[in-house]
Amino acid sequence: MTTATAVFGGRALAKSRTTAAVMIAGFALATAAAAQVTIPLWFTPVPITGSTFMVLISGAVLGMRAGAASQLLYVGLGAVGLPFYAGGESGWTVATGATGGYLVGFIIAAALVGYLAERGHDRTVASAIPAMLAGNIAIYLLGIPWLMHVAGWNLGQGIAGGLTPFILGDLVKIGLAGLALPAAWALKR
Repeated sequence: MTTATAVFGGRALAKSRTTAAVMIAGFALATAAAAQVTIPLWFTPVPITGSTFMVLISGAVLGMRAGAASQLLYVGLGAVGLPFYAGGESGWTVATGATGGYLVGFIIAAALVGYLAERGHDRTVASAIPAMLAGNIAIYLLGIPWLMHVAGWNLGQGIAGGLTPFILGDLVKIGLAGLALPAAWALKR
């Protein structure tokens, strides 16, 4: 097994460490770009962004380890000051602020979706959509409690400000991601 194959968990996407590093960095940058598609909401510090779509795709394409690495790189680069977070924000204060739990959730979600994809859950729409849904739930499971902690909200406020406004958009992103991977596999065949 080559180093790149080990990094990608057998996904056989890379031929070298350089290719693996470029793909990890590429997905970190793609997530940063998607985070700039931002719709602020007046009643919550959490905006609607395109980043969750890239988080799910990164895990499915790169696999568990490299998918998580791409999101760890994204979060880390934003935390040290690059304008990678929603609306070009950055810094440790933002990384540990109201959206900090969602950012950590990105790493876990990419790993989870990658784990499932490594086991073939990215091959059909019937298995890809549940895999993407599982990743999205992981983001919420970390994001909402942290939002509640930082904002001093109770559970009802956390759900109203950290879940409800995002469900429809996330279902669309999950559907698109769940269709994209099986379509790519079909084209490869």
